[in-house]
Formats: sequence, C-alpha cells, structure tokens
Amino acid sequence: MPSPAISTRDRVLGAALDRFGTRGVEAVSLDEIAADVGVRKQTVLYWFASKDELVDAVLEATAREIAVVIEAALKAAPDEPLERVDAVVRAAFGLAVRRPALLGLVRELSRLPAPRAERLRAHVDPLIRRAVGFLRAEMAAGRLRQGDPRLVAAIAYGTVTGIATEPEALRSVGWTPSTIGLRRLRAELRTFLRAALAP
Repeated sequence: MPSPAISTRDRVLGAALDRFGTRGVEAVSLDEIAADVGVRKQTVLYWFASKDELVDAVLEATAREIAVVIEAALKAAPDEPLERVDAVVRAAFGLAVRRPALLGLVRELSRLPAPRAERLRAHVDPLIRRAVGFLRAEMAAGRLRQGDPRLVAAIAYGTVTGIATEPEALRSVGWTPSTIGLRRLRAELRTFLRAALAP
C-alpha cells in the first residue's frame, strides 16, 4: 500500500519513470501506468492531459533529480579536479543502483522523437555546460590533460551512462550484476577516467 504522504500525481510520475526507463517511452501505455499506481486511466489523465504531457513531466523530474544528486556530490568533493570527476562517477553509480530506470530514461534521449528529445536537452543542457566549463577551466590551469572539453564531457557521459544502463553488454564480457560486480565496475571506470584526464 503506497504511503499516504505521496500524492497520486507523484505516484503516477514514479510509475511512469520506472516504466519508461526500463521499457522505453513508446512501448508503455497510460493503462499500464494506471494499473501500476492502482488507479484508472482517467485519474492519470486528470493529472496529465496526455501521454506527451506525462512524458515531459517525467523528463523534467528526471533532469532535476540528476542535477540535485550531482550538485550534492560536487559540494562534498574536495577542490581537486580528479576528485570532483570521481565524485560525479560515484554519484552516477549510486543513481544506477538506487534508480536504474532514471539513467535508463536518459538513455532514451537518442530514441525519443525530436521535440521530446529537445525538451529533455533543455533540462540537461545546464549540467552539460557546467561540466564543459569546469573541464575547460581545469585544462587551462594545467590541472587536467589538455583536450577538447566538449568531447571529453561527451565521452565521460557516454561511458558512465552506457555502463550504468547497458547490463546486457556487460554480461557479454563476463560481468555479473552483483554488489561486488558493481564495485569492481565502478573502480575500473574511475581508474580509466583518472588515467585519461590526469595531466
């Protein structure tokens, strides 16, 4: 039984995020989301006038949650560039463990129709601009290896989200989805990124 403190709207958003992030936006119907929440489809439509409106709300909530997690990780990290990169990787893996559908929804970005993808990008762009600005400044200061900060940010993003959201690809190389497996994977990725970015 869901907690009464969680509104029906938030329960619909949570169920939609889980479904969209695991099965893809196009594969999920409003009827399935309503069934997950234990309400009728009309109740979902009361809060969100259409599936498009629900998708937009989920995308906005996803970008906001990712931003909060990354911001908290950065605030707690020391003022050393490799440590800050490491903090973001740990935060991304924490999200992948706690809410795998969240990063799965980010993966959907390349699969969404252009208007939806653009709306998600509008929410994610401030994070990307901040990451590129950070890399550019640290490279200019000689604290990170020189390179194109936009490409470095794209490679790091692709690596973290790909590893966190593509377990089948990892299983094909013998990785097992367990707590120990996740720790080893995170350690390898942190080592890889540190080696790639060290001046």
